[in-house]
Amino acid sequence: MPKTARYAWIVVALLWMVWLLNYLDRQVVFALFPLLKTDLSLSDLQLGLLGTSFLWVYAFASPFSGYAADRYGRKRIIVASLLVWSAVTWLTGLARNLPELLAARGLMGISEACYLPAGLALIAAWHTPSTRSRATGIHYSGSYLGTVLGGLAGGYFGELYGWRSVFAVLGIAGVVYSAVLAVTLRDRAAVAEKADEPPPPLGAAIAELFRLPGYPTLVLIFGAVSIGDWMIYTWMPAYLFESFHMSLAQAGFSSTFYLRAGAVLGILAGGWLADAWGARNPRGRILTQAIGLLAAGPFLFLSGATGSTPFLLAGLAVYGFGKGSYDCNNMPVLCQISRPCLRSTGFGIYNFAGCLAGGGIAVVAGALKSSLGLAASIKIAGAIVFAAGLVLARTNVAASKAGSRSAM
Repeated sequence: MPKTARYAWIVVALLWMVWLLNYLDRQVVFALFPLLKTDLSLSDLQLGLLGTSFLWVYAFASPFSGYAADRYGRKRIIVASLLVWSAVTWLTGLARNLPELLAARGLMGISEACYLPAGLALIAAWHTPSTRSRATGIHYSGSYLGTVLGGLAGGYFGELYGWRSVFAVLGIAGVVYSAVLAVTLRDRAAVAEKADEPPPPLGAAIAELFRLPGYPTLVLIFGAVSIGDWMIYTWMPAYLFESFHMSLAQAGFSSTFYLRAGAVLGILAGGWLADAWGARNPRGRILTQAIGLLAAGPFLFLSGATGSTPFLLAGLAVYGFGKGSYDCNNMPVLCQISRPCLRSTGFGIYNFAGCLAGGGIAVVAGALKSSLGLAASIKIAGAIVFAAGLVLARTNVAASKAGSRSAM
């Protein structure tokens, strides 16, 4: 295997750990909701605001952070992002009241927003279309494991040692790994994209992206699909704790493990299928995504409709499988239509839409918890994901001249 090809997979491995820490640090708070509620006397609405404060700050920071990665270098942004959000994670454990928790979550939103657009664009730069979906999918599995560990370890160690110690340990781990990353990660050599130009000013970059074929629809779909994810991330542990009478640790584990086990299979199957199908059909990747969402939506609905624990967990697993096949193709589809210098910015806009929608469902479900119930909110989220799959199946994304050239 040529050295460049070997290092392309090393990049995936290095960034896999960053993405794991990213999700572990952001998700662990949800497993600790019952402890925070008791210790700081928080209401369900205030707990929902903890998810929303992170997501909406993350949303508004994402287009700017994506553009910064395109202009100033993806490695630089990735290392700085990890260092700052790890320090903020440690500070979260020192919070004494709701305003301080909200401030910490907001700061985490800014710093974590800098990672994913830069990380995915760097992977896309090192990988050709023949491996791009698989590489992206493997990277995404870091977030899946991070979600599981956040739910399981967060609930377990929170019960044993208290919620503050959980944030302290995670913060220290991230600071140490940022030093490792600084000496091992490399940006893609500029010569590899010599035909491309530097990114235009931010306003012009956004305008160019929204003129790309299918891009506005892809942004809307990303937002709709995020409603399903953030409904699960924010409220599924509490739903299992309250409605299925699981322990805190069991609820944290069950709300994440089955979902992410299915998602790992989904990214492997979806990545392989999309790389093969995309080589023969320019719509192969987007059709792989659509099939995944059309399977995911009904099974998320089932998770909110059933009173059976085995059926609920099976629904989460199949939802995860479909969502995994969608996730691993977002950046590869963007690469079909966008110049390399706009990839981080383009994904940053995806994140803006996704987190705006996800933050909305987090707080709305909390506000309506006592009247509508979490089960109804989960069913609504499943219906939205299914509708997004229908729209995606009809979306025509044909590679532009710039996208075709830069995808190589």
